Amino acid sequence: MEIKGEVTDIIYQNEVNSYTIAVFDTDEEETTIVGYLPFVTSGDTLKVEGRFVEHKEYGRQFKVETFEKLMPETLGALEKYLSNGSIKGIGPATAKKIIKKFGEDTINIFKFEPEKLAQIKGITETKAKEMAESFLENWEVWQIVGFLERFGIGAENAKKVYDLLGVNAIEQIESNPYILIDIARGVDFKQIDQMALKLGISYDNQKRVESGIKYGLIKATYNGHSCVIKENLIEFVISLLDVTTENVEDNLISLKAKDEIIIEKREGSEWVYLENFYKVEQEIALRLVRLDNAPNMKKIEHIENALKKVEEKSKIELSEKQREAVKSINQNNVTIITGGPGTGKTTIIKTIIDLYEERNKKVVLAAPTGRAAKKMTEATEREASTLHRLLGIGKLDDEGIYSKHSDYRGEPIDADLIVVDELSMVDMFLMNYLLNCVYQGTKLILVGDVDQLASVGPGSVLKDLIDSEVINTVKLDKIFRQAAKSKIILNAHRVNNGEGFIQNGDEDLEEDTKEDFFFIKQNSTEKMLQEVISLSTGRLEKFGNYDFFKNIQVLTPTKKGPLGTKELNRALQAVLNPNLEELPEKTSGGVTYRIGDRVMQVKNNYDITWEREKKPFGSEKLKGESWASTYQAKPSEKVEIGTGVFNGEIGTILEIDEKEKVVKIQFDDEKVAWYEYADLEQIEHSYAITIHKAQRK
Repeated sequence: MEIKGEVTDIIYQNEVNSYTIAVFDTDEEETTIVGYLPFVTSGDTLKVEGRFVEHKEYGRQFKVETFEKLMPETLGALEKYLSNGSIKGIGPATAKKIIKKFGEDTINIFKFEPEKLAQIKGITETKAKEMAESFLENWEVWQIVGFLERFGIGAENAKKVYDLLGVNAIEQIESNPYILIDIARGVDFKQIDQMALKLGISYDNQKRVESGIKYGLIKATYNGHSCVIKENLIEFVISLLDVTTENVEDNLISLKAKDEIIIEKREGSEWVYLENFYKVEQEIALRLVRLDNAPNMKKIEHIENALKKVEEKSKIELSEKQREAVKSINQNNVTIITGGPGTGKTTIIKTIIDLYEERNKKVVLAAPTGRAAKKMTEATEREASTLHRLLGIGKLDDEGIYSKHSDYRGEPIDADLIVVDELSMVDMFLMNYLLNCVYQGTKLILVGDVDQLASVGPGSVLKDLIDSEVINTVKLDKIFRQAAKSKIILNAHRVNNGEGFIQNGDEDLEEDTKEDFFFIKQNSTEKMLQEVISLSTGRLEKFGNYDFFKNIQVLTPTKKGPLGTKELNRALQAVLNPNLEELPEKTSGGVTYRIGDRVMQVKNNYDITWEREKKPFGSEKLKGESWASTYQAKPSEKVEIGTGVFNGEIGTILEIDEKEKVVKIQFDDEKVAWYEYADLEQIEHSYAITIHKAQRK
């Protein structure tokens, strides 16, 4: 529906993406509007389209999908608009004088006769001109918001377009629609291309072909690549644009001359980068070398004696390889510790922590995902943070992280030593943000297993750093006796070596080897499904007291097919959570959600509000974590309130409120959020998840 009214108060506005909560006064009522509203300030008159929703905690709200700014229709509204601070040189007192002097003719004075503003005492001719220019500039911005909707670019991107292109944005876009490819991540290239062709741009137009090349490079980054082989790129662009090879090659030369792409020759092939991606790789290399070559200010003297004391205190005897790793960390500012499961990486981390904490040095622990950080905390008994929270980029939108236009540089990390675990999951942009926040003189330990899944974002940081042989690397290849009693760990190494699984009854196994790995072979899809259901509904519980909702996760390589996540989730929900008590349910997108269901967030939602009971450990606010605005009720001493639920977080549905049309979900880190029915597209069942999604956890 559509409503029209005046913004009377801004309750909350996100500086990064302009997500806004505001009080909105219409002829019928005063209500709350929420949505992406760039450039909105108190006093603005808007026509908004969207729908009313009922928030569990905060009541009835109007969720804005699109909006349009209108000139104020009353003198009172116009005075409030002029005095809200958005017009340069005009405050409440001056606004009152202008309205009193010019009344209904005020807008025309600003537009066509700005010199008349100087008739008011205190306004010079120069100041009058500046006021009029500011008034018209503000108006122009609103036209950009409406114009961008033609390209499928929402209001949340309008501010970015304006910041980069200024008041002449519309003219620039009309003359070259492809400019939007460089500005807004995820735009529909074909939609922009069709509009450009309708405007008369020829098939072989330079702007069109150059944009097609850049689009091809951007698309490759979605699949984790930072560059592509030149021949493959040419083939893609020819197929996309229906142009000749010669045309593509000419425009590659043009883009290279303008420093928009980099072409690097290596290993007998030419590789093409977007300029930003090349520079980020370059910056990572330079920063690591600079950090490593800085004076070793945190070196521990007499390391052998120090190690002996730590071993005695912790009652751990390090292997020669582990001792080598500790000494290597002591001798170098940057060290990579790599090895498969069970090779002693965690013991090295714990030893290093003990060594430095005994000397009153500050150690900071971090990992790329919430699950990895939690695991690190449990293993070390020290608080570990996600990298996003540590670096303060939790509220930065996806595009901001990867955009060459982003000027976010983070804050230096206050630490003597930083340990980053699971580095294989860190992409090139996150690595660059991290290195930008590390002080010279700080020791950096990078821990990971190159045989694990690669990062979701572009770049293979850990593998490339090891292959470079520039950064000091300790490779752990011995499986420790305790770890060797786990068939999971033994088989992980066998698979990496191209060997088959260990079978039950293998003569080489020690007597006390754990029965923690089973290989069940089935040639029938139907029998395989029954095996999964049987294991999930009783067999594993009888075997080792494993409860599905606490201890079991089904993984599969694919979403589709009879053994994909969709079918497995449907089958597992039917047997594990059948709703025999006829509790409230909600069907969305062909999926029925029930109280007790395990679910996963499948996209980043930076604005959803959550609550969590404060714990004595780690309850203080960290960088990048947002607290409640004045919009929320004042939290008690025992409740923490924040915003943001991110891709890969898993939780349980606690309540479905049919009257309020909301779903209550508690996530594994104990934060609780309310989802409106319309937002259920952001979640999926997680009885079964893909292997790649498991990496996000």
